[in-house]
Amino acid sequence: MKKNILLLAFLAAGTLLISSCGGEKSSESTSAESTEAGAEEAKPEAEQRPSPLRSLQGTIGAATVAIQYGAPSVKGRVIWGDLVPYNEVWRTGANEATYVDLSADVTVEGQPLKAGRYSLFTIPKSSGKWTVIFNSEWDLEHGHFQYKQENDVLRVESTPEWVNDSQEQLTIAIESPGIVVRWEKLKLPIAIQ
Repeated sequence: MKKNILLLAFLAAGTLLISSCGGEKSSESTSAESTEAGAEEAKPEAEQRPSPLRSLQGTIGAATVAIQYGAPSVKGRVIWGDLVPYNEVWRTGANEATYVDLSADVTVEGQPLKAGRYSLFTIPKSSGKWTVIFNSEWDLEHGHFQYKQENDVLRVESTPEWVNDSQEQLTIAIESPGIVVRWEKLKLPIAIQ
């Protein structure tokens, strides 16, 4: 009798174990089969990061322009000369490198730039013009920490404007005169034709 009870208990535990493993297996196969649903679920997660990932697309002349960047916020911090040091390469955003994708050849601040995808870096200065860099290594997971000057395709100068209104979250827009970076009291127009 004791053997029958032990046998029944063993069978019941085995059945529970098999059904729970089967449940996990079916849930894994469901998520593997629906990669689109997984991508949609990942999107809100990406938007919850401290510096949300932003993407935009527009046209400049004959070129379709796509930009992707991480958008940090001021959060009461001193940005220029502190969080973003002067005279050092900055990824012009947060997290991974900001990139610009150009479908056609353009001129940037009067200099030619071939169609392609480039990371966008800047070198902020305490006064005067800033250096704007288009670099061939666009898929940099850690932005300026992986930046290599030898991969620069184009370096130009752009004059920053300092405005009275403060922009809490960094934005990059496709507007006249080409691309405009705004953050805190900075407005950095980058002329593209």
